[in-house]
Amino acid sequence: MKVEVDVPKCVASGQCVLIAPEVFDQRDEDGMVVLLDETPAPEVHEAVRESAMVCPSAAIHLAE
Repeated sequence: MKVEVDVPKCVASGQCVLIAPEVFDQRDEDGMVVLLDETPAPEVHEAVRESAMVCPSAAIHLAE
């Protein structure tokens, strides 16, 4: 799995961070998404998929 984020589309809801904190974080100054791991381990793939599904701005893109 490869993860990409479209930071300008991010609305800083933080759902991705709550679901997959190993892969996503938020910038302190504005809450925008920070991608911590663009090729996460298989054990977090389900959480990453869920993060992409619940992202209100569809800013998370996955290639599997």
